[in-house]
Amino acid sequence: MHFSRYLFFIGIFPGIITGVSCNRTHEATNKKILYYNESKGVASLDPAYARNQSAIWVVNQIYNGLLQIDDSLNIRPCIAYRYTISSEGKEYTFWLRQDVYFHDSPVFPSGIGRRVTAYDVEYSFRRILDPKVASPGSWIFANVDTLRGNGGFKAVNDSVFKIFLRSPFPAFVGILTMPYCFIVPREAIDFYGKDFRSHPVGTGPFFLKRWIEGEKMILLKNHRYFEKDSNNQPLPYLDAVVISFIIDKQSEFMQFISGKLDFISGVNPFFKDELLTRQGSLNEKYVGRLNLLKSPYLNMEYLGMLVDTTLPWVKKSPLAQKTVRQAINMAIDREKLVAYLRNNIGYPAKAGFVPRGIPSFCDTFPKGYPYLPDSARKLLAWAGYPNGKGLSPITLTTTSDYADICEYVQHELSQINIPIEIDVVNGLSYREMLANARLMMFRASWIADYPDAESFLSLFYSPNFSPAGSNYTHFRNDQFDRLYLQALTTKNTQQRYRLYRQMDQIIIE
Repeated sequence: MHFSRYLFFIGIFPGIITGVSCNRTHEATNKKILYYNESKGVASLDPAYARNQSAIWVVNQIYNGLLQIDDSLNIRPCIAYRYTISSEGKEYTFWLRQDVYFHDSPVFPSGIGRRVTAYDVEYSFRRILDPKVASPGSWIFANVDTLRGNGGFKAVNDSVFKIFLRSPFPAFVGILTMPYCFIVPREAIDFYGKDFRSHPVGTGPFFLKRWIEGEKMILLKNHRYFEKDSNNQPLPYLDAVVISFIIDKQSEFMQFISGKLDFISGVNPFFKDELLTRQGSLNEKYVGRLNLLKSPYLNMEYLGMLVDTTLPWVKKSPLAQKTVRQAINMAIDREKLVAYLRNNIGYPAKAGFVPRGIPSFCDTFPKGYPYLPDSARKLLAWAGYPNGKGLSPITLTTTSDYADICEYVQHELSQINIPIEIDVVNGLSYREMLANARLMMFRASWIADYPDAESFLSLFYSPNFSPAGSNYTHFRNDQFDRLYLQALTTKNTQQRYRLYRQMDQIIIE
């Protein structure tokens, strides 16, 4: 196979996510305020450009979509209280709630937010496809039948909305939960133009009060928010959210420990051993002071290898040989990686590329690669590199955040005499080289766009070659592509899951 198999989950979403928090009461103001830091910053609050986690966290608080995902990865109503799918699977009809209002804003008469209608949904979705907007999320509507309705969408009246697809796609309702599908008012786009990025108008539980870029963002409670909890109590519970933008992770940690931040997310090498035991629980000195929260996070961390032998730099690399790639897989102890580098937060990937938590996941099939260094040595010999003799150094590229993992991989592979050179680059350079197939071996990750295996398997569909798509390894397999297309239109859930597992098996072989 063309990448090593290890998996751990970091962050705050539906796999495992870890967050460490302390509960604070702001007695001076008698307000419930959440303070957190976003080290990567936020480029835009326009949902049309919400492609990275830092922006998505904030955008999720400001906007809503037709549908949403609950903690168990089930699709639930949101602005749409009900929906139906036609028998052929190509026409979706949504009925909208009558109590959803946009935030108060100068874009509306008297500054009072108006009720959301189906025409707002039609506008928002058509905007994603507008070439002038150039949304990175335009791919989500690639299957929309633009010859029907108003470019594939139709507001039947104020409260009924339709979407028309060219072909059935069972995972489509999951796509509709993505931030790209959040609803915006035309008035705000017309009024602010490009400045809508910093003047968002949504329907969510919070609205933007202030944003000093690179320093602070303040969100305040939306008192007209429509959702309630299971006891019919209005949401949200918080009065405000205050976000800082401290870049340095050590400084962020000190702010947290001193009580100036309410939570930090993820397992960072700078402070993981200070906070966590090797078993992934809080160190004793923090018990009672901090809360450790874990919840599912659909994230796969992997090592990718470029396998496109039409590229001259791949053709001459030892990684062009399948047996060398398999040897690398068998030479990495994933159990130890998760235990020592991530304090047992997450799971080693022992099955396929699709992670635990996705509905089609099966821990018995496909079979991944066990840790068998002796077998790895034999594979190297079969490839013409007995005891690693003749192997030229392989460059493994990463950013500084994941240098520890790459150093671990380097050490593991040195045990079977595979020489690895680590190249640590900045994020911009990394993304550019990755997109242009200039990285022979790289550390990467993928967070599911929606809770369906197709979101992960699309990384290996050959028409998705980078830079146009996310197939960064340039993996190509005709049987995989046929199964992928078949799965897209298979309405029977269990049959589709079987196709997903067959595809996963092809990948790891």
